[in-house]
Amino acid sequence: MEVIKVLDAKGFACPMPIVKTKKAINELESGQILEIHTTDKGAKNDLTAWAKSGGHELIKHEENHDVLKFWVKKG
Repeated sequence: MEVIKVLDAKGFACPMPIVKTKKAINELESGQILEIHTTDKGAKNDLTAWAKSGGHELIKHEENHDVLKFWVKKG
C-alpha cells in the first residue's frame, strides 16, 4: 500500500479530524491513499460514514495505544 499523504489530526476533537481529512483528500488524485492519525475516539464511526458517503474506500484502520490510524483510498 503506497501512502501519498499522512494527515496528523491528533489532539483535535470532532468535527476537526473530518474537516482536515476532507481538505487533505481533495489534494489527492483518485485512487491515491491518505493515512490519517487521530486521537478522537469518535473518528472510527465518523470516518467510516464520511468515506462511504463521499465515495471513498476505508481500506483499514488500527488502534495503537491512544492513536487511531486510518487508510482511505480516494474514490
